[in-house]
Amino acid sequence: MFVQIIRAKVSDPGAVDGTFNRWSKELAPGAKGWLGTTGGVTDDGQLFIMVRFDSPEAARANSERPEQDRFWSETSKQFDGEAIFQESTDVTVDAVGDLDSAGFVQVMTGQVSDPDRAKQIMAEQPDMRALRPDVLGDVSIGHEDGKWTMVIYFTSEAQAREGEAKQMPPEALEAMEQMQSLSVGQPEFLDLRTPWLASPE
Repeated sequence: MFVQIIRAKVSDPGAVDGTFNRWSKELAPGAKGWLGTTGGVTDDGQLFIMVRFDSPEAARANSERPEQDRFWSETSKQFDGEAIFQESTDVTVDAVGDLDSAGFVQVMTGQVSDPDRAKQIMAEQPDMRALRPDVLGDVSIGHEDGKWTMVIYFTSEAQAREGEAKQMPPEALEAMEQMQSLSVGQPEFLDLRTPWLASPE
């Protein structure tokens, strides 16, 4: 799997929302290898878009479509300044429900000193599905230099906040402490309260 992430600052979230809906209706059907898109704008105008393809070649072919080029030229005019791009083939999708049905999406970004150890800790975490039915799944992405992005899908923000307040089992707390010991700096949180979600029919 291959992921493209776009970050930018916007002053008119509504306009970008309309642009995303247009892409989903008009351009998505012709995007071969496209697996899904998650996006949204935070309360302070930070735009986050994650697009998943089945391969880097499929993503490249989509970018080279004339209609995609025209769409991007129009869309980028809505940004306040230049967009920041990230790409990765280090992608893990863990879905326990329909990600496109999420009412709230939280994006976390950060950096760890030992990516391999961090992956091991994540893989060994206890099953939290019974404790956190509000979590529909997540997409974990690894970048260079131990940087990472995690996109978590929730049924709703209210249920997510309620879930955060629950007492975690000791083994989960231990795993969290181990992850914090590997952290370089503080993680960043982006709350997408009105997420844009789309995938092939």
